Amino acid sequence: MFQLIYEFFGSDDSILRIFKYVTFRALMAGLTSMFLSFYLGKRMIQYLHTLKFKENIRIEGPESHSVKSGTPTMGGLMIITTLIISILLWGNLQNPNIILLSVFSVLFAMLGFRDDYEKAILKIKGGMKSRVKFLISVVLGLLFCFLFYYVTGLTPHKESKGIPYLITDVFLPFLKEPVFSLGIFAIPFSLIVIIGSSHAVNLTDGLDGLATGTVMIATITLGIISYVSGTPVAANYLNIPYLPGSHEYSIFLSALTGSLLGFLWFNSYPAEVFMGDTGSLFLGATLGMVSIMLKKEILLVILGGVFVAEAISVILQVASFKLYKKRIFRMAPLHHHFELAGLKETKIVSRFYIVAVILAIIALSSLKIQ
Repeated sequence: MFQLIYEFFGSDDSILRIFKYVTFRALMAGLTSMFLSFYLGKRMIQYLHTLKFKENIRIEGPESHSVKSGTPTMGGLMIITTLIISILLWGNLQNPNIILLSVFSVLFAMLGFRDDYEKAILKIKGGMKSRVKFLISVVLGLLFCFLFYYVTGLTPHKESKGIPYLITDVFLPFLKEPVFSLGIFAIPFSLIVIIGSSHAVNLTDGLDGLATGTVMIATITLGIISYVSGTPVAANYLNIPYLPGSHEYSIFLSALTGSLLGFLWFNSYPAEVFMGDTGSLFLGATLGMVSIMLKKEILLVILGGVFVAEAISVILQVASFKLYKKRIFRMAPLHHHFELAGLKETKIVSRFYIVAVILAIIALSSLKIQ
């Protein structure tokens, strides 16, 4: 909104010119969503209590989690609400990819909300049928990929500055040039990124503050990458593809970081509210969608190494038990394995944060070491 106010009523000589600067709007977007989260947090938690949107702790989980039963869930509503308000205020609503990202973030949040609703209110064990949830995720992912590759995201090769690229090119971390172009296979590849990311973050959401903090570290990192990718001077200096308009994604990511920071105030141990699938599905899908728009799909494997490890631990556990009737881990996902090994919940979360920061540094270093 403020950016449009500058375009219609401002000039380079007026005080309104401050609204044209992405750095200012990104900072304000983060602060806006953060303080909105602080303001709305207690009220939303009370409202969730009133509606009886409470978490049902699975019996087969660690015994220490039984005390968490009855904690309000669907806290992802707080994250998505403050995010969208901040984007409406500070985002460039003329950038089609900002609209695309916002709309599909909301759609994935709605899918997660339905799953939470069935578990918390309808008392359906496990919530939505996994096949139905997966199918809807695939449909949403396909629709996003189609719109991005054929409507909003097309960047003609001849207009590219810095490293030449095509929108279907794949880049590997620490390599300057694209390794190959996927062509029509870019859509199924991108779909795997979105679905994999959404489910990996969903699996990570098992300890107080764990998914919130690790996703926040990833959003800060992607925010930096999006800004330099959309700034010609920085892109040329770093020898990375120049992605016109991508610096505006930093406003979305800054707003999301502020929302997560505000939510972490209430979600840190001992959690007053859980994000539920309402939050985890949309956060994971958003990380996947942003990485596609920034041509950093493979880099997300490094940046989101915590989520990857959590997902792999579940895959290995299931495969081992089905094939050999033996468990590799005490319990999957990985954070539960460490819990049963005797580590305190706060210690596990802190160490996962440290790992996430290290991975973020590695991901950022790939921009220059190539």
